Amino acid sequence: MATQGLGIWMLADAESSCVTSKSEAYRKLAKEYHPDKNPNAGDKFKEISFAYEVLSNPEKRELYDRYGEQGLREGSGGSGMDDIFSHIFGGGLFGFMGGQSRSRNGRRRGEDMMHPLKVSLEDLYNGKTTKLQLSKNVLCSSCNGQGGKTGAVQKCSACRGRGVRIMIRQLAPGMVQQMQSVCSDCNGEGEVINEKDRCKKCEGKKVIKEVKILEVHVDKGMKHGQRITFTGEADQAPGVEPGDIVLVLQEKENEVFQRDGNDLHMTHKIGLVEALCGFQFNFKHLDARQIVVRYPPGKVIEPGSVRVVRGEGMPQYRNPFEKGDLFIKFEVQFPENNWINPDKLTELEDLLPARPETSTVSGETEEVDLQEFDSTRGSGGGQRREAYNDSSDEESGHHGPGVQCAHQ
Repeated sequence: MATQGLGIWMLADAESSCVTSKSEAYRKLAKEYHPDKNPNAGDKFKEISFAYEVLSNPEKRELYDRYGEQGLREGSGGSGMDDIFSHIFGGGLFGFMGGQSRSRNGRRRGEDMMHPLKVSLEDLYNGKTTKLQLSKNVLCSSCNGQGGKTGAVQKCSACRGRGVRIMIRQLAPGMVQQMQSVCSDCNGEGEVINEKDRCKKCEGKKVIKEVKILEVHVDKGMKHGQRITFTGEADQAPGVEPGDIVLVLQEKENEVFQRDGNDLHMTHKIGLVEALCGFQFNFKHLDARQIVVRYPPGKVIEPGSVRVVRGEGMPQYRNPFEKGDLFIKFEVQFPENNWINPDKLTELEDLLPARPETSTVSGETEEVDLQEFDSTRGSGGGQRREAYNDSSDEESGHHGPGVQCAHQ
């Protein structure tokens, strides 16, 4: 198959989306740096073509998979291929291989394992150490991750160790269609082991399940969504460097406090006498301390007003001796109707600020009563309009169909 032909079609199923991305990237860059269009980019075009040749050649790609950049140098005479892949295609060879990456030593790196970890606001305030039990794959100790006896593992002859079978069909002169599917002989592993030579412990799978106990330290001041990483603790596989186990903190809702960065918010209800004459109340903080809040007499608390207590918020992450602030929103509860003897109202009024003077009304006046309103039942005007509409509908029914009001 030609490596520089711009008319190549590479169609693949979901398992071969990497090939499609690779082909599209090559065609786009080849058009941009082709000598006919860009005469000064001859060296760049050669790099693109050489990189695509390695990506498209199963043997060279397998060499890179197993031995990395050094394998290409020694096995095929290439040099600096990792830099070429990164420079041309962005992210190297494995940008097209399902999102896998390479470690610094050239080995493929496995995927990270993400796990949510639910924590309370108290845990984030005080810090916490807990143990987490996880199940992961580890290399079989009986066969050292080989799947069987030494030499029992053979390369699959049907797919030549690639794990996939490739079929190429010519659609027209200079135009071919490439399709690939998982090899049925080796189930996509690229290797086969005789039944009698398979490891009894892992049954030829090379890995076994193992329960791992992790000791998790939740530091003071950590936040919702923050990650705790255990490097190299993810699933193991032959020839692959294990990824990381990443725990994502999920903060549970607190009944009293709401967090906003390093600040805390809470709501407290007080009575009318407290709002007017000062008050004192206490609450239990997130570290079980009893906090007493005092507000002096003579200073009024308006309904919905907010006051702040400095330094009683959340501790800062990695600087726990510095804390945010605590904001308290006050809801003022007014007394029930007829809570006081009418004879005492005059005395109470003398103690309260004077009423505003009412304006003098001239001419005819009409007195109305102010009534309580139930928002769930709607307004009276709306009910009257609804009744009016109902009667109108009944009247319009006597006119028969097709009768409408004329508009001028």
